[in-house]
Parts: sequence; C-alpha cells; structure tokens
Amino acid sequence: MTATGETARRGVKVLMVRILASILLLIGAMLAIGGTTLAFVGGSPYYVLAGLGLLASGFFLFQLKPEGALIYAAVFVLTVLWAFWEVGLRGWALVPRIVPPALLMALVILCLPVLLPGRIRFKQSLAGALALTGVIVVAGVAISIRNAPAVPPLLAFPMAGLYKMEDPSLRTTGRDWPVYGGSEAARRFSPLDQITRDNVGQLKRAWVAHTGDLPKDPAHNKYGAETTPLKIGETLYLCSAKNILIALDAANGKEKWRYDPKVTDDWIPYTAACRGVAYYEKPHAARSQACSRRIIEGTLDGRLIAVDAGNGEPCADFGDHGAVDIKKGMGEVAPGMVSITSAPTIVRGVVVTGHQVLDGQERSAPSGVIQGFDAETGALRWAWDMTRPDLNGLPPNGQTYTRGTPNMWTTATGDEALGLVYLPMGNSAVDYWSGARSAEEDRYATSLVALNVATGKPVWHFQTVHIDVWDYDLGSQATLVDFPGAGGSSVPALLLPSKQGDIYVLDRRTGQPITAVDERFAPQGGVEPERRARTQPHSLYHTLRKQHLTEDMMWGMSPIDQMVCRMQFRMSHYRGFYTPPTTDKPWIEYPGYNGGSDWGGIAVDPSRGVIIANYNDMPNHNRLVPRAEADAKGWTPRSQARGGDLGASAEGAGDPQAGAPYAIDVNAGWRLDGTGLLCKEPPYGGIRAIDLASGRTIWDRPFGTARKNGPFGIPSMLPVSIGTPNNGGGVITAGGLMFIAAATDDLIRAIEIRTGETVWQDALPAGGQATPITYEIGGRQYVVIMAGGHHFMETPVGDAIIAYALPSQ
Repeated sequence: MTATGETARRGVKVLMVRILASILLLIGAMLAIGGTTLAFVGGSPYYVLAGLGLLASGFFLFQLKPEGALIYAAVFVLTVLWAFWEVGLRGWALVPRIVPPALLMALVILCLPVLLPGRIRFKQSLAGALALTGVIVVAGVAISIRNAPAVPPLLAFPMAGLYKMEDPSLRTTGRDWPVYGGSEAARRFSPLDQITRDNVGQLKRAWVAHTGDLPKDPAHNKYGAETTPLKIGETLYLCSAKNILIALDAANGKEKWRYDPKVTDDWIPYTAACRGVAYYEKPHAARSQACSRRIIEGTLDGRLIAVDAGNGEPCADFGDHGAVDIKKGMGEVAPGMVSITSAPTIVRGVVVTGHQVLDGQERSAPSGVIQGFDAETGALRWAWDMTRPDLNGLPPNGQTYTRGTPNMWTTATGDEALGLVYLPMGNSAVDYWSGARSAEEDRYATSLVALNVATGKPVWHFQTVHIDVWDYDLGSQATLVDFPGAGGSSVPALLLPSKQGDIYVLDRRTGQPITAVDERFAPQGGVEPERRARTQPHSLYHTLRKQHLTEDMMWGMSPIDQMVCRMQFRMSHYRGFYTPPTTDKPWIEYPGYNGGSDWGGIAVDPSRGVIIANYNDMPNHNRLVPRAEADAKGWTPRSQARGGDLGASAEGAGDPQAGAPYAIDVNAGWRLDGTGLLCKEPPYGGIRAIDLASGRTIWDRPFGTARKNGPFGIPSMLPVSIGTPNNGGGVITAGGLMFIAAATDDLIRAIEIRTGETVWQDALPAGGQATPITYEIGGRQYVVIMAGGHHFMETPVGDAIIAYALPSQ
C-alpha cells in the first residue's frame, strides 16, 4: 500500500475515534447535567460521577491520547460494580446499566490501535472486543437462566369432586359456549379434553372468517373489537367492533346471516368495542316461532337490539321493532358519552344492562343507572338509580336519572338459583376528584353490588376502594364457585378480582368475606385531605400486586433515559399504594388503572381447584391540572367538542373533568417521551396459577414477549419473555391447557396449567385483545379467537375470527 493510501486509512481511523470521543462527550454532558439534578433531588449520585468520567474520557480520546481509553475502562468497571451492588442479579434491571456501556467499551477497545500505534494491532483489539461481547452474552444467559421462573413440582391437584362442577340447572360449557363467561358461573372453563399437552403441537387453523368492520380512515382507527363469540348448536354468534351481529357456521366459519344496527362513528367512545352478546330462548315456545330464540346485544349508541337467532331479523315483539333505547330518562346525552360495550346478562328472563359513561369528561355526565328489561318484550322492568331508592322505573316528566353516578361498564354475573345479579361497579363521573359526590355514591362506587333481579333493589354490596380517586373501578366479571368450608362442606361463593390486584372471596348470599380482609392505613393528604379514607381494604387471600416502586426499578434503553425516569420518580409524589392525587407536581399511581385484573377477569378450573389470572404490573404517572390551565389548553368535554370528536388521545390523557377544580393528565403505563418505553423495569404483565382452597401461588410467569414491542414503536421481533401489558382473558380446558391471547405480542398461546409453560403458540394477524372460546362440533374441539386489535394497546386493528382444531381424522 502506498504512503498516501496508508495516510488516508489512518485518517479514517482517527476520524472514527474522534466521532466516538464526540459521542462520549455528548453522553457525558447529558449524564453530568441530568445527574446533578437527580442527585440534588435525592437520587443516585452515580450518573453525575459517570458523566464526569465520560467527559474526561471523551476529552482525551479526541486528542488521541490513551488516557481516554483508560478512563473509560475505569468508568465501565465501576459501572458494572455499581449495577450489581444496586440491583443484584435482576436481569432486566441490569440491561440498561451494563449493555450500552459495554457496547461503548467494545468500541473503545477497537480504538486502541490508533491510540497505541505499533503496540496493539487491529486483530488484537477486535479479539478483545469480541471477548468482552462474549463475556456479556454468557453472563446474560447465566443470569436469565437463574432468573427463569421456577418450574413447580407436578402438584397433586385436589380430586375431582371436592369442588362442584357446573350446576346442571345452569347453561354450561362443553359442546357449546352459551354465555359470555362460558357458563353462567363465569368460570371460563370447558370440560372438553380432546386437545392436550401431548397433541396441541398439531393444532392448526381450521378456518378464518372476517367481520368486514374496519375503520374507513386508518388514521382514526379507534377500534378494538374485544369480542367473545357464543356457540349454540351449530352456530357461532358474535358482534363486530361497531355492533354488526354475525352468525357463522361453527364447523367451517361460513356466514349464515348478519344484521347491521347502523351505529355511526360519532357514537364511538375512545374505542369501538363489543365484548359479546347474550342468547335467550323463550320457555315452552315452539322452535318455529319467530324470535323464540334470540340474540341480544348492547350498542355503542345506547340501544338494546334483539334479533332472531335463526335468521338475524329484528324481533318485532321486542321494544320498537327489535330495539330499546336505554338512554330514556337520562336527559341530554352527547354522542359517545353513553355506550354499551359489554354483553348484557340475562337472569330469570330479565336483561340486565349497565353502560359505559365516557371517563373524565364532566361531573354532570349521564347517569350510571342500572336497568332491567323484559327479555321477551323489551319493557323496562326496573331501574336502579342509587341516589333515588324510591324510584323503580323511568323518572317523572321533567326529571332525569341522577347524573354523574357510578356506572357498570363491564359484565355482570347472574345467579339463577338466588335470583341475584352481581354488578362490578365503576366510579362516579370525574374519577380523580371526589368533592361533589353524594353519600350514596361514596357507598356504592367501586363496589360489587348484588341486586334482586325481580325488583332491582340492592341486597348487599362489598366495596373494594373507599372514596376512589384512582380510577380503580371494578372491571372484572365476578366468578361463582363453591368454596371449601369446614368439615368437607362448601359455601356458595364468588371470586372478585380487582384492578389493584386483590382477589376477594365473598359469600354470594350475603356479600360477607369468607377469607380475611384487612383495613390498613392509607396515605393521607393531597388536594382534598378531608376526603381521603384513613384505611383501605386489602385481601389477605391473594393479591397480584407487587412490591412498592423504588428508584432502582426505573428503566430505559440506556442510562440516559433511565436517569430521566429516575428524575421523574424523585420529582413526583409517591407514598406507595393509594398515594393521594396532587396538583403541585405529578403523583405516581401503582398499580395503574389498567390493573391488576381488568375486564378479561380470571379463569377457574373447578375440577382441579385452580385459578389462573393474567394481570398487568404498570404504574401511571398522573398530574392534576388546575382548571385555568386546562381551559387554556382547550380541554373540553365531549358534549362541547365540535362534532363530539375527541381525536385519538388515550383515555385519561388530557381529560377535562369539567365541573371539578382540576382536569387530569394520565401517562398510562408511565411512558417516556421520545423512546415510548415504560419507565418501570419489566415485566409489565404476568400470568399466575393460584390454589383455590388456600390462595397460595402455584406458579407465576411473565406474560408476553418483546416481538412486537421496542423503542420508538419499532417492533424488536425478539422472542424474549419480557412480560407485556395485556387485555383479555383466557379459557381453561379439562385437557390441562389454558388458551389465551391478550398480550401485545399478537400471539395466541396454549399454556400447560400445571407448570405455566407455553406449549403451543400462533401469530395472529392483529392484536388478540379478546377472550377465546372452545367448543365441540362434528367430533372436533375448536378454539376460536377474535383478532381485532386495540388502538389503546397499540396492537394492529383487524377483523379476523380464527378457529383452531386438530387435524380431522
């Protein structure tokens, strides 16, 4: 090589060293400045010290002096020591602390031939960089193996018979899936056992159908179908995101009929979703009679629709040509403010429905009144307006149901034997300020309320949060079980999961806790200290909730964004569970409003006495915004927004809370601006098996991989179990498997219930934020999932209903 060529080659190498030096100077400056702020507010001094070290390293490297490499090596070694000192062998916690600095260390090693010409050759530096990389990889594998969830012993589950299977008087699972929760007990359990761990690997798609209901403008794809179909006889019944009712052949997915109730886009709340429908059969009616068997759904524009299960024609004897407007008596209702997103519950011929009232808009939002309608005629049987116990039907002329009261947006559970319906209640309008709530709202908000289905009057209630200002409304359907009692007896009970992670066991006759509930002191203060309950209930049976957050649990893709999250943590109010809302600076809510358990609920295997619950483990970073500031930002309620359009903002992100002194800005999941990564270290979601009798954990695993998650919204495609946010439930089968999608990695899985091991999975064409079902037809067991996606969960929106089965014999 000529001297000129050699000079040019060295010039390139010098340039690369100086580029690396510039990067170190930039990172060092950011760490030194941010680290000074962090140390000033009581955080770790590491970042300011590391920043100063990187500044010195970059300074000398820019001058091509080997001292720069020596200084960086010292910083790197001290960084590794600090990382293990601070977090031990917590694998995910070590990633941003060690991996990016190790990458820079490898680049510094590659610079040594320029810094020490003639003494170190490129091959030597390359070997050193590769050796460092190998050490990091081997150490990472060793730590991941050490941190892998322990495989539990093959427990001898209780013998079948200790727990009662489904009451034969109820509609149950098996060949069919006749109600939203599988059976009227809402256990999401099927006695089918054709698909097992041994053969689930042969599971293939049997058919795929499409609803055809997709957003016309992809830029406003506020869809998330969330649909759980019903299967009765030879037919599947389901609803699309905007309430199109569809019947499919259960064996091949071919469409039999569809009925479109013509819901317009202005009635879409934050998400167009229809979680399910209800099936009703007239007693003693001839099968040939029109609408003797009917499908009933609630719509996004606040109607109950009844159609003939055989042909999809509206039932002329139900309300007004097959429709009932549940908004009667509510007064003014702006489009999108009242919507039915969950399946109605039918008990003793009464269709019980609540509705979603759009969160965070205004204190004078429409009423959360619960109503019962005759399943045959659609006539209003009763209405429960909690502040007016004397009222049992429509309010008198000129009056309305009480505005702003707690609503039930999720699914109730019916109890045919006791004639009760169990309502998981939400919060009053304006979730994060309680100053204008009535005594009745304080009593019933965030409670499970049992109504007498004949009268609509409360029989009992159990409250899970006192004076809720955290949006901890009950999202999960209660599950009916026969709980072990003294001397081999059993107690008619229900399991109530909650967003804060506690699972309660209640006597479903009285609402009294069967297992211990402890009232513990809660943090006081905030913007309305006189309204904060001194104690809050804690279930001693089981909680999915993890430990309190600490600064060292802050995360990111690098030390820089981890430092920023640490700064936010230190500059926010956080006093643990139930930290009161504040306005002078943000406050941290952990767990966030998405759970714990949300609308997917839990699944219970009554033969083995096992509960399986998927859950979320993320904080929210909230700020109460003074009214003047919110008004200046132009935050207005839906009723005042032009055309009722709120845009595509997430729920809680800039909610006006009109009529209250404060608006609310919720950073759900506590995402960091820029990268979009969450500030808390993984996992963000898990799945857990629980012994029903004792409440003890059998196994607990992160749930969801990183394949569709990554910084800046770029899918990493890494099949690493990071534990993702999840919405939706699962179904357990007698074959020893749980089928579940729910996570944001767009996979449906079969999980072996004894160990928690994933034994089969398939990639869905869109997000699986729905609960699957299983049924039998033609001698084959099928598993069906709606791949509808969800804009709030940031999964792809779709319209596919996918059926899986073993190869036909």
